[in-house]
Amino acid sequence: MGTEPTIVHADGRVELTAPEQLEQSPLYNEDLAPVPVAKRTWSTWDYAALWISMAHCIPTYTMASGLIGNGMSWWQALGTILLGNLIVLAPILLNSHAGTKYGIPFPVFARAAYGTVGSNLPALMRALIACGWFGINAWIGGYALQTFFVSIAPAWRDALGSLHGFPVTQWISFLLFWGLNILIVYRGMELVRKLERFAAPFVLVMTAVLVGWAIWKAGGLGPIMASSGRLTTRDDFLRVFIPSLTATIGFWSTLSLNMPDFTRYGRSQREQAIGQIVALPSTMTVFAAMGIVITSATVLIFGRSIADPIELGGLFDNRLIVGVVMFTIVVATLAVNIAANVVSPANDFANAFPGKIDFKRGGLITGLVGIAMMPWELLKNPERYINGWLVGYSGSLGAVAGVLIVDYWILRKKELDLASLYRPDGAYRYSNGWNMAAVWATLAGAGIALLGAFWAPMKPIYDWSWFVGFGLAGGLYWVLMRGRIAPPRRGQQSELPKAVVHNPPAPPPD
Repeated sequence: MGTEPTIVHADGRVELTAPEQLEQSPLYNEDLAPVPVAKRTWSTWDYAALWISMAHCIPTYTMASGLIGNGMSWWQALGTILLGNLIVLAPILLNSHAGTKYGIPFPVFARAAYGTVGSNLPALMRALIACGWFGINAWIGGYALQTFFVSIAPAWRDALGSLHGFPVTQWISFLLFWGLNILIVYRGMELVRKLERFAAPFVLVMTAVLVGWAIWKAGGLGPIMASSGRLTTRDDFLRVFIPSLTATIGFWSTLSLNMPDFTRYGRSQREQAIGQIVALPSTMTVFAAMGIVITSATVLIFGRSIADPIELGGLFDNRLIVGVVMFTIVVATLAVNIAANVVSPANDFANAFPGKIDFKRGGLITGLVGIAMMPWELLKNPERYINGWLVGYSGSLGAVAGVLIVDYWILRKKELDLASLYRPDGAYRYSNGWNMAAVWATLAGAGIALLGAFWAPMKPIYDWSWFVGFGLAGGLYWVLMRGRIAPPRRGQQSELPKAVVHNPPAPPPD
């Protein structure tokens, strides 16, 4: 069966000339199909807005406060967060390239390295973690709704008694916010883009207002920044810094894999790269700094540290202020949940069963699994959240990132056979759809990285789990696959000549 000819545009983006010929393939459905160049409309601002809205979330706000609680000074906490985001930006950009070039989502991109069937291993690993994050953010959003409802009608809190340690009304608020997420999923990716564009500036402005209030009430910035931290020796600092850096990288290691789910809509490599480079590290650092200022100010204002902005918002007497704060938190949480924790697993589940699961059904499965993972337990204490959840999964996702980057950038030199990614008998069939070299490399990297979670002598390696998983898996994959891949040369991907378009259609205006 021949491979369909492709069009290579002057800017390097690739598309199929006759994608309809793949529609009967069991590996193809509308949501996984390569996006035609004419429909790749996301601009620099769309990618900047995506990261700004995703970074403006409660976990970012509380992350720096958690580091300070572990003994860091404010500048050590911010430095750790900035460094971690600069590090994770590298695999994010490297994996983004294939999405923009070929218009393909993450699970389809993974078929090149893992095989047309084996790609379900990294896709479902990523999906399961996203389900956990979906549940965490849905619980946070539900908590914000609950606080707002109680501010309007205080009797609401205990109106129906309690269940499993929480008011029944809080479970109702949780399910209401959960349902709002699913509703947006069923409206499609265009609504996601509009939500991110609105959420990014709105949340930033409202948080800046809260920072101004905190500085005013605390009597200036000086008293807020007075603490120098408790980590007075190098060993004390490193003991906290290393797992904190890994946790910071783990925070976005999910997106370091599945950014092709978004960059497949990009108008150019330059626009998606600039949008991400400008927005991710700067926004994470600035928003974390806002969280530090506000949390530190609460000690002076209320006599105790309040790291939870929902709890802080609920302390205002004015119902209008409470409503504005909770609405801001709901918008922020909704934006990050849809973009970071629904788009990828929805595509990942669709990849596992292309003929039965589309994007909408995949989103619904994500929501249901998110509830089953009991997010209220993951958030029960900072130790479980940071050293258990964030550090724990970062090693496995680091291993997947190592394999993908070595395969695409080093072995294939950024050249893929686009049509074969959708054919069970194409170039990426390997052995019955599995490339066992990628599987063994991933399992070895992830296994060794995570061993320290269960075996005390390996704990120092566990603290570096993302780096260990990335390095071991990537290195082993290169050793196993070296010489086995001959990347297709430009112009020889298909049996028919490619048409090179020197003047592609102008992108639609923003």
